[in-house]
Amino acid sequence: MITKYLIVFLISMVPLIELRGAIPYAVAFHIPTLPAYLIAVIGNMLPVPVIFLFARKVLVWGCDKKYIGKFFTWCLEKGGEKLKAKAGRGLPLALLLFVGIPLPGTGAWTGTLAASILDMDFKTSVLAIMGGVLLASVIMLLASSGVFGAIGALLA
Repeated sequence: MITKYLIVFLISMVPLIELRGAIPYAVAFHIPTLPAYLIAVIGNMLPVPVIFLFARKVLVWGCDKKYIGKFFTWCLEKGGEKLKAKAGRGLPLALLLFVGIPLPGTGAWTGTLAASILDMDFKTSVLAIMGGVLLASVIMLLASSGVFGAIGALLA
């Protein structure tokens, strides 16, 4: 059983898959729900501080590089400022919803990169991302358990 929990933990840490793959795996292999849920959330959140602390430094480092410099400079100067201006004070909520809607490419990894590009503060970013991870995990748990299918059958 430890091996299955370890697999859930590792799947939840993989970029783009994250807990969107870990929770369905746990449900498919009949791993107890609460421990699998907690392990998937912890595994998904574990890389967040590391990504946040180093992503901006990588962007700054790459600004003067030949092939990536223009794009990295754009990310830091123009891309982030436009999004910040549009979102205004609702930026943490937007980040929470971005991470929380379980679609490919909208997870904790991407949300953390976005927070870093937007130069959000660490505490606000981590709280918004954590809220998004919890939202996505609940949605994935309900979807994997067949709740949405049952509701659809009742309404049809």
